[in-house]
Amino acid sequence: MSAEALIFFVFAAIALAGAVGVIALRNPMYCAISLLSCFLAVAVLFLLRHAEFLGIVQLFVYGGGIMVLFLFVIMLVNLYQLKDLRLFLGQSRPAAVIVLVMAAFFIFLLAGVDFGPAFADPSVFVTVEGEALGNSQAVAWSLYRDYLLPFEIASVFLLVAMIGAVVLGRRQ
Repeated sequence: MSAEALIFFVFAAIALAGAVGVIALRNPMYCAISLLSCFLAVAVLFLLRHAEFLGIVQLFVYGGGIMVLFLFVIMLVNLYQLKDLRLFLGQSRPAAVIVLVMAAFFIFLLAGVDFGPAFADPSVFVTVEGEALGNSQAVAWSLYRDYLLPFEIASVFLLVAMIGAVVLGRRQ
């Protein structure tokens, strides 16, 4: 077994353990720490696959920004009232059945999907018009040339959400 495969299996196990910890732990702070460990492990997995741009975005956006948002929400919620509340209400068996049915449906659905040239030729993500530049340059070229309008629409949505959060936060 190569060192890269060993690192992959270690960080894949950390990501899975973090994901299970998010839904299995009862303390919200421990859940947030599990989520952070999952985010960091996924960032390492991206870096192992030579997707440096996605790894750094995973680290900054999810490991930084989204975790700060989750921690603020956890701190703003009155945790003492949550202890009186029964969290799962005995719905774990129906929820497990629904999750298994949905997972089987999505696996069946994705089995016939052609995922494009990326699986046949991974060099698509590092070349720009036939010239090998690197992952970040190829993603930026594709994003700003082919997907400029959806990128700008997503930017406007995020700006509106940020302004809405500031307005709602200032009322109190």
